[in-house]
Amino acid sequence: MTSIANAPHGSNLVLETKTGRVIIGRFDNTNGFQVFLHDVDVWDPPAGADVEHYIRETATYGVDVKQRDFTCEAGSITRWRKLGEIAKIE
Repeated sequence: MTSIANAPHGSNLVLETKTGRVIIGRFDNTNGFQVFLHDVDVWDPPAGADVEHYIRETATYGVDVKQRDFTCEAGSITRWRKLGEIAKIE
């Protein structure tokens, strides 16, 4: 996986974390320890939830903003992707 430090500033990203939490928002920057985002949806999926469907739904209909500013630990991220590159629901 490419480091979150290489993510494009201002792009909507999907961050998947070690706990299963999904964070979707506009990437601002990282200091190497924390990641800073804006206009963010944070989702802690229940057991058995279809995480990829949730992500694709967001790619199709837009981010359900729950927080204007959000910070997470860079070390907790297991994968990040650009929201615009995620397949939409047909």
